[in-house]
Amino acid sequence: MICENPPDFAKRGGLVTAIAQDHSTGEILMVAYMNEESFLETLARGEVVYWSTSRNELWHKGESSGNVQILKELRVDCDGDAVLLKVDQKGDAACHTGKRSCFFRKRDGEGWTDDGEQVFDPKEVYGS
Repeated sequence: MICENPPDFAKRGGLVTAIAQDHSTGEILMVAYMNEESFLETLARGEVVYWSTSRNELWHKGESSGNVQILKELRVDCDGDAVLLKVDQKGDAACHTGKRSCFFRKRDGEGWTDDGEQVFDPKEVYGS
């Protein structure tokens, strides 16, 4: 069945939540935002482009670090306000901290544990 239901960018002020998931393992790598321009750029490039809410500009994932995300599959949720990006994470690190995933902090009893895989040193990649 063919359907025409792209993300609804008007719904939340022009942005949709974007969840990046490793297409082969199912691991959640990161959560960011997309606007219509970044969404269309992602489709055109085949590499993920987000909207940086802190810099108010397009953010081609991996442009600085080389850790690009190759789009393998794209899904839109039922409300049209979130997208699931199944990606091939090049360079093995999705997080700017140099970790494999942004979700490396785990609640452990009454405290927190860092169980993330450190892939690169962010000081070497981004500077101080």
